[in-house]
Amino acid sequence: MSDGKSSIAENAQGPARKTVPPEAPALGAYTLPGRVPDPRPAIGQAIEAERLGLSTLWLSERWGTKDFGVLSGAIGQATDTIKIAAGITHFQSRHPAILASMAMTAQAMSNGRIIIGIGRSVDAMWKAVGLPPSTNASIIDSLEIFRRLCSGEKVKYDGPAGKYPSLRLTDVPDQPIPPVVFAAIGPKGLGIAGRHFDGVLLHPFLTPSAVGRSVQLVREAEKEAGRPSGSVKIYATVVVASGLDPAEEMAVVGGRAVTYYQIPGLGEQLARANGWSFDGLTALRAHPHLAGVRGAVDSVRTREQLTEVAESLPEEWIRSASAVGSPSDCWAAFERYREAGADELVLHGSTPDQLAPLFD
Repeated sequence: MSDGKSSIAENAQGPARKTVPPEAPALGAYTLPGRVPDPRPAIGQAIEAERLGLSTLWLSERWGTKDFGVLSGAIGQATDTIKIAAGITHFQSRHPAILASMAMTAQAMSNGRIIIGIGRSVDAMWKAVGLPPSTNASIIDSLEIFRRLCSGEKVKYDGPAGKYPSLRLTDVPDQPIPPVVFAAIGPKGLGIAGRHFDGVLLHPFLTPSAVGRSVQLVREAEKEAGRPSGSVKIYATVVVASGLDPAEEMAVVGGRAVTYYQIPGLGEQLARANGWSFDGLTALRAHPHLAGVRGAVDSVRTREQLTEVAESLPEEWIRSASAVGSPSDCWAAFERYREAGADELVLHGSTPDQLAPLFD
């Protein structure tokens, strides 16, 4: 009698098969990238990601349709081997005990396949929702609190991360503490990842050269902290579009680029990391579709509008910091990121069910 998983995979996608070449860099992918009105396609995308032999399935948490706790539980039951990563949630968006409880319950339900991705976000967002902004000290202490709670320890704490007189998970499953990955761009964030976290998630639209410089900063911090070389796993996010017509390619890659470059501060960080002039940001932000936009542009503009805005970006800002074109072009780009020091690539923009042409 079938457990249901294999039949679901075979009915939806054909017989299960693993197609990532053995010599290829380790690959993961995002499910539900960007703004989505319906989270249910994540199940089919997860099944396809596992069928393709991808290492990790990432979810960029967004309130309303992309809650990591719910989706990790569903994906864990629809798959058997692929790791399931939050990329990204935040320490202050859940009480420490709730975050640890969610993580360990998901670990048990998935048989130890969970990765927790943590980000900083921007102070303006936290102010708007009435939560404290992240500081370096609060991030480091929150990580320690999380690990102690997941191991079953009792925690008493009063410091930068808050005040908690007595925290404990009464019951914890017999599962390892999930690896915790920090999303970072600048030197300070990369240093925190190298000294304290299990991994670092690098931002989309970094060139291979920028990834190489980021890897060096992480490894230096890792060494300074007395940690074994290579103990911090480096995930490089690469927006990919292969086998698409030019209009769809611009929507997948260019539209995604706009959502990052238009954010004040973040756009400057990406340009600085890549060694680019800020003039491109000025031209982008002058576009009529971006007038008056203060938050995430993909929450107030359509896909077609984002594609139109993307035409004002320098072509170099898209093509040199993503993987586009034929499958061989994309694999060549993946190899450049691997040579830069990335341990695993996280494919973004295209969903797992759009990645099959890369493996044909």
